[in-house]
Amino acid sequence: MVRKMKVLTSSAIAATLLATVLAACGGKEEAPKTADPTPGNTAEAPKDVPYPKSLTYWVSLNPNVAATMKNYGEIAAYKELEKKTGTKVEFQHPPVGQEKDQFNLMLASGKLPDVIEYGWNAAPKGADSLIKEKRIIRLNELIEKHAPNLTKVLKDNPQFKKLITTDEGNIYAMPFLLGDEMLAVVNGPVLRKDWLDKLNLKVPTTIAEWETVLTAFRDKDPNGNGKKDEIPYFFSIADLDYNHLFVGAWGITSDFYNEGGKIKYGPIEPQFKEFLATMAKWYKDGLIDKDYATTDAKLKDAKVTNSQLGSLSTYPGSGISRYSLLVQPTLPSFSLVGAPYPGLKAGDKPLGQYTMPFTGIGAAISATAQNPEQIVKWLDYKYGQEGHLLFNFGIEGESYKMENGYPKYTDMIMKNPDKLPITQAMAKYFIASWSGPIVQDKRYIEQYFTMPEQREAAQTWAKAEHGKQMPPITLTAEESSKTASIMNDVKTYRDEMINKFIMGAEPIENFDKFVQTIKSMGIDEAIKARQAALDRFNNRK
Repeated sequence: MVRKMKVLTSSAIAATLLATVLAACGGKEEAPKTADPTPGNTAEAPKDVPYPKSLTYWVSLNPNVAATMKNYGEIAAYKELEKKTGTKVEFQHPPVGQEKDQFNLMLASGKLPDVIEYGWNAAPKGADSLIKEKRIIRLNELIEKHAPNLTKVLKDNPQFKKLITTDEGNIYAMPFLLGDEMLAVVNGPVLRKDWLDKLNLKVPTTIAEWETVLTAFRDKDPNGNGKKDEIPYFFSIADLDYNHLFVGAWGITSDFYNEGGKIKYGPIEPQFKEFLATMAKWYKDGLIDKDYATTDAKLKDAKVTNSQLGSLSTYPGSGISRYSLLVQPTLPSFSLVGAPYPGLKAGDKPLGQYTMPFTGIGAAISATAQNPEQIVKWLDYKYGQEGHLLFNFGIEGESYKMENGYPKYTDMIMKNPDKLPITQAMAKYFIASWSGPIVQDKRYIEQYFTMPEQREAAQTWAKAEHGKQMPPITLTAEESSKTASIMNDVKTYRDEMINKFIMGAEPIENFDKFVQTIKSMGIDEAIKARQAALDRFNNRK
């Protein structure tokens, strides 16, 4: 995650989000297996401060909301929140695809809404700088006085407080927090299980076993159409950066990582050459989709649904479940299985995808807001028991019902009468399926994973190593200004060369030249800046 005067930086979550957390920093500072962050009884709210009568709220429009609604004000949870608090909210949504540009323009203009919900890791300047420039405000004291529910969550989970506090001691947003490690691992390698079964192959666990499986997918006609049209594996640089598949077998990532408190940049490490050489061999041998670099999401979907693709990186929901629902009506034997992140040899514990409990996503209050204490109180409602249930499960009796203390989604969500996909049905009622200023509840994911294959995949992927994950470190404005252009150039060059090495346009013997070029671009300065930021992070209290 990136920042300027405290630019949040994390190599693994350049995306998203999303969602989706508790990794080691420094040596192995793991968050507890979770001191239950699910709110209990709602803390006593301050009586002297009322909820605001109205406020303006800037936030990106989630695609699942956009599919059936025009703005967040139509979500049942927000309608109910208005009834509970009397606060009328005017939601402002930037055009889809223009969120970053609109955010930057908004900050530059100084014409700010009361609340800005954003992935602050993508902000051009970090929170400390934005606080000094009077764009957003420090929330520490306001939270202590007017947010008893969030205060309790932070007291019960001190690792959360460390993550949401900047190096200068500022809390800048009411955070989106992952409430359980189950929510941290949401992506990994998936193979056609029916193909494995047909060819009498086991799920691979090492790089060598993967090569054996992919070769069999190429040669033995597992789709049974008599043509040699199978694509064993779909590679993508985005997947590589997100989940470290295959490169993690060498104990490195394709970006910055944290090895025992020391920052390293994976692409200049000797192991990256071995990874590239393996991928180049696989590509030459026809084990990797020859068109991977020009294949978009729609075409990738077609390769799966046309029974051509044997393996890929994907999610339990938008991958395993969605593909199964799309393909099984015409090919009942179609099935997918989540595979372990492979090591170089049996028993290795390679790196895998992992999301920190806090990734910079949260609701900040602008410096121009007239009633920040009232807004903090309003936002804090979501962290209490009622608000927690409301924004993770929706309306009791409609979208969920309590069964022995467990909020169970109704058929309105799981078997929507309007035939809406589960994520769109959820979006009509609550925000747990993406993000927002809440603690995400693991009971959401337990039910969202309707297929045993989904749950088993997540459990399998979670066994990978996460200790080298970058925590949400923050760069100073000076560090960021010095290294932002460096990393833009490095990433552009890195991506270009990864494709050239894999596709054979650049001989692997030129790897040392590749490393020297990256060093000449200033990667050592970028590493130094992140090392300083990691040291500051480790010293946070």
